[in-house]
Amino acid sequence: IQGDMVHPYLRRREGKEPVVFPSKDLEQVLGKTLGVPLFQEQAMKIAIVAAGFTAEEADQLRRAMATFKNHGNVTKFYEKMVGGMIERGYDADFAERCFKQIEGFGTYGFPESHAASFALIVYVSAWMKCHYPEVFAAALLNSQPLGFYAPAQIVRDAVDHGVRVLPVDVNASDWDCTLEPGAGPGPARGSVGWGVTASPPARTLRLGLRQIKGLREEEMRRLVERRGQGYTTVPDVRERTGLSPAVLERLAEADAFASMKLSRREALWAVRALPPAPLPLFAVAGERQNEPAAALPEAALGEQVAEDYRRQRLTLRRHPMALLRPGFAAENVAPNARLADLPPDRPVTVAGLVLVRQRPGSAKGVIFATLEDETGIANIIVWPKVFEAYRATVMRARLLCVRGRLQKEGLVIHVVADHIEDRSHLLADLDGPLSDAMQPQLAHADEVARPMPGRQPGGQRFPVKSRDFH
Repeated sequence: IQGDMVHPYLRRREGKEPVVFPSKDLEQVLGKTLGVPLFQEQAMKIAIVAAGFTAEEADQLRRAMATFKNHGNVTKFYEKMVGGMIERGYDADFAERCFKQIEGFGTYGFPESHAASFALIVYVSAWMKCHYPEVFAAALLNSQPLGFYAPAQIVRDAVDHGVRVLPVDVNASDWDCTLEPGAGPGPARGSVGWGVTASPPARTLRLGLRQIKGLREEEMRRLVERRGQGYTTVPDVRERTGLSPAVLERLAEADAFASMKLSRREALWAVRALPPAPLPLFAVAGERQNEPAAALPEAALGEQVAEDYRRQRLTLRRHPMALLRPGFAAENVAPNARLADLPPDRPVTVAGLVLVRQRPGSAKGVIFATLEDETGIANIIVWPKVFEAYRATVMRARLLCVRGRLQKEGLVIHVVADHIEDRSHLLADLDGPLSDAMQPQLAHADEVARPMPGRQPGGQRFPVKSRDFH
């Protein structure tokens, strides 16, 4: 981009700009890239063909280009390159632009072989995602942590492309995410390309025990190995696996006992009702103390969603923004999916969870943010002046409301922000303690050292985190 290669190449490929070559010699060098130098090898050949470099000088230029972010190494070739091209009849403006493009390699440029390798990976990944979205999603989840998007977004995208996703369960899940027989529900409403480039997924994605925070792979593999025909009760799980109450509690908090007809609260109650491990003599006698069953109130949906994020970093229930939509609708906040139908250059307001924040070194202070609501994502551009006005909000908020102007170029849609608000406190309104009766009661004097549930400000209790790149 800095070398002004990307956009000219794309415009020429799309037929929006004529493909021109300043000479027959350079047509041989730049033919495959439509007259725009994209690879280190082409820069070397331009130096030899158009500027009269020797092979040794061209290799020195290659070495300078390979020294990322060291512009000085490339700059020392300026007079030789530009002067040599002018002497051979090339326009001075063209010579300057050629050198500017080559200078861009000093920041980030690589050989054609590297480009081809990356392109192959991208093509294969795109093909897999198109035709086998359940396989692609499972592979990404089993490779975490990696990439821009967290597990919640990977699962959300899979569901949007027709994949049926099943929750973590002690009687069905492996350590890794796995595929089970049985097709998904078919293409999601509003999806593009089904019936032309792909068919509905043939298998269902089952989330693995690895999705639950704080569990050890060794213990979970033991849980799977000793499962047999399935566990029937929480005491049955402990007796056959030897898992500690702390591990069983994590499983219960993650709602992993649903196959036993136990809700999250009921499973947690059952775990905390387990008696201490008996001494050997009593274990042989088979004595067991049973805790009477309790009628527990059902947890609110917002509380369940928050607990899903807290324990698994994702939810298969409703998106948090779906629960907040009535309030945002009253403020004329547009769902992200509607942006594609709105005309460009019009004012628009959007809101969503902050997935990604980027501040590339080459972007001259521009911030790029990605917001997610229940309908899709919105890409936000924050110019430096706006960023300075809302710095703390942009960098810290978990839920943003952004007012700006809609910008479209082909399929690429952005909102250029001019006003930004932190709405993270709304997430706190969704969340609540798992059960006041089941939480350890603290004296008020302990609240500074150990804050009580429900007392954290600003939505900090709702466990949604962005992935930030600077």
